[in-house]
Amino acid sequence: QVQLVESGGGLVQAGSSLRLSCAASEGPFSTRSVGWFRQAPGKEREFVALISWNGASTRYLDSVKGRFTVSRDNVKNTVYLQMNSLKPEDTALYYCTTIVDAFVRVGISPRDVPQARGGTQVTVSS
Repeated sequence: QVQLVESGGGLVQAGSSLRLSCAASEGPFSTRSVGWFRQAPGKEREFVALISWNGASTRYLDSVKGRFTVSRDNVKNTVYLQMNSLKPEDTALYYCTTIVDAFVRVGISPRDVPQARGGTQVTVSS
């Protein structure tokens, strides 16, 4: 079982940038696809970005396309989420998990979005 720890969140103004990190502390990481997800108060949790085990394939939530970039460094056992041009509606708890490889290729349904086990809070003020 891969153990992942998120960091990098904070309170920023609209239009700012943040880079989130998802670091694997143990377990096989370099062979696993990873997803970034978020959950805002009163809203359903949703996927934000997915990345395949080798970084060759990615998938994004429509509302973050062109603003967020997911990447990974398998030597450092870390997946990143670069978030630019942040908006107040991006405010949420962001978390990462390993995912089934197929989700990156075909997408992930709302029922398959995992629950948060940790996460890092991102708050964007207007």
